[in-house]
Amino acid sequence: MQATSGRKSGLGIALASALAFGGSGVAAKPLIEAGLDPLHVVWLRVTGAALVMLPLAWRHRDLVRRKPVLLLGFGLLAVAGVQAFYFASISRIPVGVALLVEYLGPALVLGWIRFVQRRPVTRAAAVGVVLAVTGLACVVEVWAGLSFDVLGLLLALGAACCQACYFLLADHGSGDEETRADPLGVIAYGLLVGAAVLTIVARPWTMDAGLLGGTVTMGGSEVQAWLLLGWVVLIATVFAYVTGVVSVRKLSPQVAGVVACLEAVVATVLAWVLLREHLSLPQIVGGALVLTGAFIAQSQAPKAPSGPVASGGDVRAGDPAGSRDAVHAGDPAPAGLRPGAEGELSAGRSGA
Repeated sequence: MQATSGRKSGLGIALASALAFGGSGVAAKPLIEAGLDPLHVVWLRVTGAALVMLPLAWRHRDLVRRKPVLLLGFGLLAVAGVQAFYFASISRIPVGVALLVEYLGPALVLGWIRFVQRRPVTRAAAVGVVLAVTGLACVVEVWAGLSFDVLGLLLALGAACCQACYFLLADHGSGDEETRADPLGVIAYGLLVGAAVLTIVARPWTMDAGLLGGTVTMGGSEVQAWLLLGWVVLIATVFAYVTGVVSVRKLSPQVAGVVACLEAVVATVLAWVLLREHLSLPQIVGGALVLTGAFIAQSQAPKAPSGPVASGGDVRAGDPAGSRDAVHAGDPAPAGLRPGAEGELSAGRSGA
């Protein structure tokens, strides 16, 4: 009875996490359209969340000594990279399209494993990649001569590439109970690293902060800018990360990963309702193919051979968005970022 109750509560928490992550782009886009640079919005999001998570960073300060490469990789790729590319892309293309392109991350990982590392992949994994690519072709409606902004699509693909790069450096925090990296600590330091990098890149001192005190247009209605920013920082980042970790501890990385795929659905529906970004039937079918292909690809990724991929500790390329021994990469964490099991972390959601 307790196990059943735990699973039900876990599913509810996982759904809440997906809803929170899925709403980030919808809340951020009106701020960007009002005149804020996408990089400034990302900086506000990451820096605000980093300040809220600062007590956790202090609690897990030993990670700086034990897992420096992991923290740098997570902050640079899963936080700064994924989110900067994602927010830049939604300034040019619909939120749902950008997020669906980002979901190509697991397929890119498998392509790297097969053609660069020259390691075999399963037939099911290959089918997942084909489905994802086919779905993407439908999403961008290639038969219409790529009707979407090409730069916007390339930016979304950049988010997927950052996600994939972090996948390949994942499991860096693996090990026994004594050496395993706590996921909340990794999130906290990843946000701090991301905030530091984005401060240099975004140059927030050039931001027109006065826009945050006014109203912005959201689907024809006027909304206070600071309310949207508060949602992006507190709900779509801090709340989403923490509930994601809790949900996987109650469920499993695989089950929570399936629920996390609802992030793209939530983002598309919210953009449809709140931003009036409508998708055609072929695009909806294509989105379903992308999600199906990404799910198959992430569940079929083979384990990497033994040996470090990056200096500073053991790194294995495992399941790119599902179960791993320690810290994983896709939000897109955020882009996206998706917390994994206890002692684990899946990053790559746009939350990202």
